[in-house]
Amino acid sequence: MLKIQIFTFNPFQENTYVLRNDKGEAIIIDAGAYFPAEVQTLYDYILRAGLQPKFLLNTHCHLDHIFGIEAIGKKYNLELFIHPLEEEIIAKAKESGEKFGLNVEDFTAKINFVNEGETITLGNDELRVILAPGHSPGSICFYNEEQNFLIGGDVLFRESIGRTDLYKGSHEQLLHSIKEKLFILPDETVVYPGHGTATTIGYEKLHNPFLQ
Repeated sequence: MLKIQIFTFNPFQENTYVLRNDKGEAIIIDAGAYFPAEVQTLYDYILRAGLQPKFLLNTHCHLDHIFGIEAIGKKYNLELFIHPLEEEIIAKAKESGEKFGLNVEDFTAKINFVNEGETITLGNDELRVILAPGHSPGSICFYNEEQNFLIGGDVLFRESIGRTDLYKGSHEQLLHSIKEKLFILPDETVVYPGHGTATTIGYEKLHNPFLQ
């Protein structure tokens, strides 16, 4: 069974997730730690909890979700897993950061690609990859069917959706992704978003003004 620890980092108030199993193995998703103190917070938590990070994943590669991946990757000797359509986005991250006066370190370890339907396995637990573009061309969500939760990135928020005015964003495509890929999940599925508080699929079906 996976336990979920949430950290909110950087000037964009992005949610970074650490998933741990009973053996102390861990998955880090969307490592957005920007300031040195934020990076140290992650290090301290992992040390204090006695964790062994096994995977570094990203739902997508906008700069607020990748600020910490170089530091985390180096510290724990981790490669990065993203959807192939995000390769172009991560390549533009440093340029995007300059527009905000923020530094984005290049990721120097190996980048691996995952596609829809593939699974990330941590011991006896699995995360299934769901492709849900619109906010970003290769936005993916990680779904754990056994515990019925979704690490959703910036696709679906509580009573809102991801912005679509960024490079290669598409409002129509995002709505289609949510309705055809996420709303088919059980209503009780807990959605852990890239920003803000958690929600459920059932709640968003009833209350999200963008999806009525």
